[in-house]
Amino acid sequence: MSPLLNRELLATLIIDFFVAFGVIIGGALIGGIGAFLIGKPPLSVIHNLAGNLKIWAIVAAIGGTFDAISSIERGLFEGIHDDIVKTGLMIFAALCGAQTGITVIQWLVGESVSS
Repeated sequence: MSPLLNRELLATLIIDFFVAFGVIIGGALIGGIGAFLIGKPPLSVIHNLAGNLKIWAIVAAIGGTFDAISSIERGLFEGIHDDIVKTGLMIFAALCGAQTGITVIQWLVGESVSS
C-alpha cells in the first residue's frame, strides 16, 4: 500500500460511505413515518426526501465543511498535496454512499429520484 492509502484512510472512507448511506436511508424512511402520521403519502415523501438529503448526507459524512475546506487550503497554500487527495477521496466515498442510498430508495419506492 502506498503511504497515501494507509489503513486509517481506508477505514475513514468506509465510514464516510456508510454514514452518507445511512443519512439517506434513515432520513427518508423516518421522514416517511412522519408523513404517515400526519396523513401525507409516505412513499411520495420518502421519494422527495431521498433527493433532498443528498448534499446533507455528504456534509454529515465528511464531518462538516470547515475540515474539508481547511484541508484543501493546506494542500493549496502549504504544499501538502496529500490533504487534497484525501479530502477528495472522502468526498467521493460520501457521494458514492449517498448515491447508493438513493438507489435503494428508488428500488423501495419504484420511482426514480430526482436530486
